[in-house]
Amino acid sequence: MTGGNESCTAGPTSMSYLTCLTYILEEWTGVENIGDYLSYAVYILWLLFPLVVVFVLPGVMIILFYVSILWLHIYKRKNEIKEACSHDAWIGAREVLATLWDGHGRIWHGYELYGVENIPPGPGLVVFYHGATPVDYIYFSARLHIMKKRRCRVVADHFVSRLPGFRILLEVLGVIHGPKEACVRTLEKGHLLAIAPGGVREALFSDEMYTILWSDRKGFAQVAIDAKVPIIPMFTQNVREGFRTLGGIKILRSLYERIRLPVVPVYGGFPVKLRTFIGEPIPYEPNVTAEELAAKTKAAVQALIEKHQKIPGNIFRALMERFQTQKKED
Repeated sequence: MTGGNESCTAGPTSMSYLTCLTYILEEWTGVENIGDYLSYAVYILWLLFPLVVVFVLPGVMIILFYVSILWLHIYKRKNEIKEACSHDAWIGAREVLATLWDGHGRIWHGYELYGVENIPPGPGLVVFYHGATPVDYIYFSARLHIMKKRRCRVVADHFVSRLPGFRILLEVLGVIHGPKEACVRTLEKGHLLAIAPGGVREALFSDEMYTILWSDRKGFAQVAIDAKVPIIPMFTQNVREGFRTLGGIKILRSLYERIRLPVVPVYGGFPVKLRTFIGEPIPYEPNVTAEELAAKTKAAVQALIEKHQKIPGNIFRALMERFQTQKKED
């Protein structure tokens, strides 16, 4: 074997490192022309690289979630005494999480937030279009916390609480699962509350046409009426280009309708440009019915989509928008 290593550099002309490595592998394995096999393996890796990327990148988001959870456990252990004496011992932890997620949004998506002035100083119900993942809402809440020192609670599906390790994260961030009475109480306490009426169905089965899938849901409107708060419409540009789903496969749609679990694969994690736009609030009116308010809210979100999103969405175009120097107007 020593002779093989020496032969790599012996003679008037030295072999390249790759040729030398191939020579050594042939000696170790006894397989002739192993370089041809290595070339074939490299070709296969190159061929499958796009497929690997689109399914591996979502894993980065999962890693960030569990980094956040690990940080909360460390923070809790270091502040057990303070927790007993403080009405809110998680202030420092939320600051760190907001900085972490806002930094990720800035670096990976060039995230921008417009229309913060439309959020009232008191309580309000933020209603938004649900992308394949709620990553845009996470960036929004982090930026809002940094800019205005305000927390925004959010309504999430019950399955989120069943994710391993997520309980502490949901408690710290103020994620609730309903029912309507809990949402009303949250607003009556003066908090901001966010909800995506389309929920998991809209996340999985809407597409690059940005079709709103709210069906006839009006519970969110009744919450706003009961709490006597305004509704603030919100939409994030290119949210469907960052992550996409295989929701167009009919068998997956049928399976979801049967078991009501998010069984549709999500792929992407592309570093597209994300801009969140907050529309003008829809004020509380005592004489408006829940049906009328729901229709008005849907129209407001649809107007934001039509104004700020090119239809159909395009991943390449959304990537190129990262290089635009001129800010998009509200």
